[in-house]
Amino acid sequence: MISKTSKFVAEMFGTMVLVLMGCGSAVIAGADGTTGVGLLGISFAFGLSVVAMAYAIGHISGCHINPAISIAMVAAGRMKMDEAVRYVIAQIIGAIIGAGILYLIFTNHPGAEMKPWALGSNGWGTGYLDQYNTVAAFVAEFIFTFIFLMVILGSTSTKNINGGFAGLAIGFSLVLIHIVGIKITGVSVNPARSIGPAIIAGGEALSQLWLFITAPILGGIFAALTYNLLMEKPEVK
Repeated sequence: MISKTSKFVAEMFGTMVLVLMGCGSAVIAGADGTTGVGLLGISFAFGLSVVAMAYAIGHISGCHINPAISIAMVAAGRMKMDEAVRYVIAQIIGAIIGAGILYLIFTNHPGAEMKPWALGSNGWGTGYLDQYNTVAAFVAEFIFTFIFLMVILGSTSTKNINGGFAGLAIGFSLVLIHIVGIKITGVSVNPARSIGPAIIAGGEALSQLWLFITAPILGGIFAALTYNLLMEKPEVK
């Protein structure tokens, strides 16, 4: 039996890797497609982080590394609330550690400058990427998280005969979401991923954090209810 400590450490480590590698791809590898990896490269960095962690820690904790997933699993009846709370705490700590490591590396570059929405923080509005407004940001985060959770719920279902490929399906769905959504909000669909960089970056990133907590959680819960009601009704025991 896997201990609570093992699951806590796994979720903390997995979320740290996601933030460090995903946000790091934007901060260090560069969003400019001419001299850096570009938006497509950043999209794959986030998705590949999930794929890697799915196979590294999936057998220990299920590799949620995202509070929206853990809370959605409670809504779907696949997880108990007390366990989800422990997961969320681990995820937030891991995200802060990942952002802290990224900050330490980035600020030791000679040209480092902590601009608004630094460290790959999520945001919207004037000055942020394509300057989409609050409505667009909220709708995007809600719908993208809904889609993400529908993939997760389906690919991890005990009735799915292709369950061994769940990590790939989940990771590549995150790549797809990033390809479409980066210019809107930078793509969160994960409160922990937003909390870590925002806490260290401060300013606009921190003031806009509420959206990247509420929209993904609501989108995840809506996906869980939709999946159970319309797609695969849970068996009555």
